[in-house]
Amino acid sequence: MITLTAKDILPEDGTNGTLVGRVWLPQLEGPAVVAIRGEGVFDVTARFPTVSALCEESDPAAALRGVKGEPLGDLDSIVANTPPDRRDPQKPWLLAPLDLQVLKAAGVTFAISMLERVIEERARGNPASAEAIRKEVVRLVGDDFSKLKPGSEEAMRLKQVLIEQQAWSQYLEVGIGPDAEVFTKAPVLSSVGTGMDAGLHPKSTWNNPEPEVVLVVSSRGNIVGAALGNDVNLRDFEGRSALLLSKAKDNNASCAVGPLLRLFDRSFSLDNVRNMDVGLTVKGPDGFILEGHSSISKISRDPTDLVAQTIGPVHQYPDGFALFLGTMFAPVKDRDAPGQGFTHKRDDIVTIAAPELGKLVNRMRSSDECEPWTFGISALMKSLAQRR
Repeated sequence: MITLTAKDILPEDGTNGTLVGRVWLPQLEGPAVVAIRGEGVFDVTARFPTVSALCEESDPAAALRGVKGEPLGDLDSIVANTPPDRRDPQKPWLLAPLDLQVLKAAGVTFAISMLERVIEERARGNPASAEAIRKEVVRLVGDDFSKLKPGSEEAMRLKQVLIEQQAWSQYLEVGIGPDAEVFTKAPVLSSVGTGMDAGLHPKSTWNNPEPEVVLVVSSRGNIVGAALGNDVNLRDFEGRSALLLSKAKDNNASCAVGPLLRLFDRSFSLDNVRNMDVGLTVKGPDGFILEGHSSISKISRDPTDLVAQTIGPVHQYPDGFALFLGTMFAPVKDRDAPGQGFTHKRDDIVTIAAPELGKLVNRMRSSDECEPWTFGISALMKSLAQRR
């Protein structure tokens, strides 16, 4: 079971930043947009019916601070009531802090994750083959692309050399080529928040968490804030074929975002994101512990470049979007047998943390065991209409 308190999910500086979230209100059978303050949790839905609407303000942080809102109680009580096994359905609980934003993700944005994707492809989704292939790939292409700028002349020369050596891969194309990999992670409103179960496809036997920073972007392309995310990944599915990306990435509860959205203000900016270290801990029911981290400073493409490749004249997002920035974390620690690497087990507790953004905590379950996703866009519109 997951036990959470407000201290567990808040940033290290507490409520000093501008924090926004979403809370389910059982008496209204719908969600509320809330401001998280030192005095408690405040419903601001009357002014901002969606988080998306708040993010469309010219200065979302100032706009949120300018609204008093209706008190809903203390954060401790709401957070403690969030895990499904501990929930009183008559009391409020925390949701993912996003609503109408399209859930996008950038892939292969770090050198080490690029190499692991090449390995997955060559292993055809078989973890037993990965170690031998890993050694061969490193022999051919090395293990440090961190100084290589994607799309540069040097990158294109390396591409030609790898083609001549028959070592080229579609993952190297998006890793060092001019065009970033940006895909749709999950449907609007489908992400789960902290304290909730996160889902794995029941047929997957080789999978892993992906600790990431998630940027929240307005319809005008303005980056307005950030949260943490787990871009749950099925290495066996995607390794068998890149055309299985949607099945590897988009399953019930396979997109976790939270715990809160921190808006950019004087205390927190994009430069904080650029220098952020995102930590990961996996604790299994078998006593297994996996730890890792992802340093955004080592990203191959600047966050502004990834956003610019996502939105513009060729693609618009009228309600904005959220963009997972990718991860440098690629778990290779053996869990069951030598050479088998890491994969999740039922009831693993995954904690993704950053001092500036708090902790995103989820229990891993099969997607068909997680709470069904039933509250979509039409249900949200109906709920808001009933609340006038």
